[in-house]
Amino acid sequence: MQSYHILVVDDEQIIRFVLHEALEKEGYIVDEASNGEEAVLKVRNVNFDLIILDIKMPVMDGIEALKEIRKIDPGIPVVMITAFGNSNVAMQALKEGAYDYFNKPFDVNEIRIVIKRALEKQKLQKQIEILETQLIQEHRFDRIIGTSQKMQEVFALIRKVITNDVTVLICGESGTGKELVAQAIHYHSERAKKPFIKVSCVAIPDTLLESEMFGYERGAFTGAHQTKIGKFELAQGGTFFLDEIGDMPLGLQVKLLRVIQERELERIGGNKTIKVDIRLVACTNRDLVESVKNQTFREDLYFRINVLPIYLPPLRERKDDIPLLVEHFIKYYNQKLGKHVVNVSDDVMRIIQQYPWPGNVRELENVIQRAIILSPGETITADLLPPNVHAEPVLEDISRITDDFDMPMPDRIQILTEKIEKKMIQAALAKSNNRRQETADLLGISRKSLHNKMQKYELFDN
Repeated sequence: MQSYHILVVDDEQIIRFVLHEALEKEGYIVDEASNGEEAVLKVRNVNFDLIILDIKMPVMDGIEALKEIRKIDPGIPVVMITAFGNSNVAMQALKEGAYDYFNKPFDVNEIRIVIKRALEKQKLQKQIEILETQLIQEHRFDRIIGTSQKMQEVFALIRKVITNDVTVLICGESGTGKELVAQAIHYHSERAKKPFIKVSCVAIPDTLLESEMFGYERGAFTGAHQTKIGKFELAQGGTFFLDEIGDMPLGLQVKLLRVIQERELERIGGNKTIKVDIRLVACTNRDLVESVKNQTFREDLYFRINVLPIYLPPLRERKDDIPLLVEHFIKYYNQKLGKHVVNVSDDVMRIIQQYPWPGNVRELENVIQRAIILSPGETITADLLPPNVHAEPVLEDISRITDDFDMPMPDRIQILTEKIEKKMIQAALAKSNNRRQETADLLGISRKSLHNKMQKYELFDN
């Protein structure tokens, strides 16, 4: 059990004695001071959890002492004691930051209760501050790894966005770290202590997406037995992260446009206008310019969210960052999994430098995590890599097979066609996060044809 340290400050010895005895019985560590000057000196040298401070004292009165204590430790709770009827001075003490005050003569039991509440509140506040610090640390810039020129350009844009409270659009393929960038923007901005609320336009069915974002009133539709607060309202004062905005239905885009332009909304089934103060950060792996041309995305909404776009390059365009990313993931998963992997073999580094990484940084992270789990020693070796990563690159296969004149040309063409087809399907699956219909669309084939090919190439576990 924690022993709290309390300082009792009063020029009357009998008051100090009574409080000292009562608080020690409660298990507190108690120190004393006879005037404000002595109290301030003690606060400079000792970390107290709470101070009981008389207002009327010689040398330095309680109000002046309170001001000085606030300069030293603004968060420490201070309970004031004042002569009966001196309520104006007591109110001044509250304005200066005192937690509470008591008139003399006071009830010791009441003071015990107030002290207990003040210490509990202080403990809770410290826990919140620790959690906030951990949260900010968790979303530091160093979670976005890269020293390549393209990543330095990304970092420069993030720094500009942090100091300008504008709508941000983050573009890039799946797995490039768009959500990490959104979190970095939020947790380094003035909105850091307010909520970071995420809504995914692909993870939530279209029929539920509107109620998830805007909320609804009781009785708005069958099953709406009580009012639901939408995610926009929950993000009040903070950041609203809209994941994969390119997949948002057209009808809902109109309502989103109003939120961005007017900073207001209405719940489903309601007629009350609700003001919202949020920063919108959206991301997409789609080409929104093409979506506008195809009339699947509103042009006016595109221009509203494209105020300051950030493009995250795919990993294949910044392979210089791969060794740094590997080192980072090894350190992270060593700590998380209790392992002691030190490095990767030269063969592994060569293989992962050649691999095109269709799933980008997320795929690389998964590969390193898997290898660390399977590794019996300190070095990740090639046999610990998944088959699709460890396989020879297609270009090497082409060179080897085209030079094999012992094999008939039709057979060689068939083998090469199947190898290339398999690689294309793997790349499309990674890009679409294994969403079958989207994969088929990317490849320009039917979903049934995709199913048959995945069965042929044994890709259902990928």
